[in-house]
Amino acid sequence: MTRPSPKEVKVVAQIAGVPVDDEVSNRIANSIGPAFDGFAAIAGTLPFDLEPASFLLAQTAKVSK
Repeated sequence: MTRPSPKEVKVVAQIAGVPVDDEVSNRIANSIGPAFDGFAAIAGTLPFDLEPASFLLAQTAKVSK
């Protein structure tokens, strides 16, 4: 998987039910981009995928106490 563009982040977030505006999708793409770059050498060999919508979902989730 390659570094996601802000447009791709926006689409994935919308599909996940957490729509974001252009500014937020740009920030997410810029913040998770280095992780994609770092894992590029071993891409496809790990048992998981990095997925930008989960990041926003975790940031907006309410924790019950």
